[in-house]
Amino acid sequence: MPLARDVVKEVAIEHGACIRPVQLRRTSLDTRQVDHVLVPCGHTLASVCPSCAERAKTLRAAQCREGWHLEHEPVIDPEPPTDDQKWWIEKRAEAQQLRDEAAAGQDTTDLDELITELDGELAKAGIRGKAASSKPTRRHRSTRRRQDAPDLPRRKTDPRTVGKTYTTPDGKTFRPSLFLTLTCPSYGRVLEDGTPADQASYDYQQAARDALHFAALFDRFIQNLRRYLGYDVQYFASIEPQRRLAPHVHMAMRGTVSRAELRRVLAATYHQVWWPATSAVKFSGDHLPVWDEHSGNYLDPATGEVLTTWDQALDVIGKDDQPRHVARFGEQFKAEGVLAGSKDAARCIGYLTKYLTKQLGDCHHADTDTQRAHAARLADALRFEPCSPTCANWMRYGIQPKNARTGLVPGRCKGKAHDSGHLGYAGRRVLASR
Repeated sequence: MPLARDVVKEVAIEHGACIRPVQLRRTSLDTRQVDHVLVPCGHTLASVCPSCAERAKTLRAAQCREGWHLEHEPVIDPEPPTDDQKWWIEKRAEAQQLRDEAAAGQDTTDLDELITELDGELAKAGIRGKAASSKPTRRHRSTRRRQDAPDLPRRKTDPRTVGKTYTTPDGKTFRPSLFLTLTCPSYGRVLEDGTPADQASYDYQQAARDALHFAALFDRFIQNLRRYLGYDVQYFASIEPQRRLAPHVHMAMRGTVSRAELRRVLAATYHQVWWPATSAVKFSGDHLPVWDEHSGNYLDPATGEVLTTWDQALDVIGKDDQPRHVARFGEQFKAEGVLAGSKDAARCIGYLTKYLTKQLGDCHHADTDTQRAHAARLADALRFEPCSPTCANWMRYGIQPKNARTGLVPGRCKGKAHDSGHLGYAGRRVLASR
């Protein structure tokens, strides 16, 4: 016999109500009466709350539908500043002027502290401040394009966001948009079920690294596309896994671009990862670095020396060194012109939001032993692959992670990318232009 809470949950799901609402306390400023209200949890996964996930999916579909086929430039009028905001800005400007007028070599600690406090007040007032302290040192990498990537013409970007209008011979005008699908490169031949034809030769390391840096690669593609087309391309994109478990992106883009131009932009798009090398394993098994409470660093258990810090490891990378990884898109892509209000537009929007209520690992189920073995091999490739500068896996290679803290163990990073449900992708599921 089902429990009472299970019955209540089923009834809530049937009527579209949240099954795990959050209880808040509301106090009236006039009467001081306190009420307790329940608000939806707002979770986006159907496995956690089906009703809230479906509402979030519907909202995303509405956002895509309303912004995809605009024919006129949206008018965005910022709200005028309040008296409090004006007052804080004046104080911030006065403090900045005092610091700029300070003589060279003069102690500006008090002024820096004052400016930091004013920046905090500006943030509370809804204004983004800018610190006035000395600029931190930056590592400069060469901006010269790779020899294996073609150059792209860099046009001055027009502030418009709508695409071109086309006119037919009979005088009719229309403004189509584009539905685009981009994939990762090939790591080896795969079968119809998405598993490698030869798992021994399948490049799992490249597959893992491409998944980790897929979001950065997509950002680089949007940047190149805007420079090439010469206007501020607007888009709504979602990330999904292919059957081979590699991430790929579906993108609803405002305006159109020819396939030849897309092919040229994709060939010129890459993302270089300038991280320390991980070719030599220094600590593994039970031989792991130990945390020193006094210095706040990880030490070599044999010698007691402090591990190389993240900044020191980056300083070792020379100008003539090669990047640790270069991510690129695959040669295959799909581009489809779509008109507003057509059946294709509704179909594409449904395709964009189809899997938003699931984790990446749940979009395709592993039904056979071969598929499960393929997923396990990808998880093994991701296990010791550093996912970010703060990843615990850096200690495996003798490098102390950035902002190190106690409790870090190589191979047990708690980052999103190392969760089996995300398949190495740690970015947002929905990528939309701002």
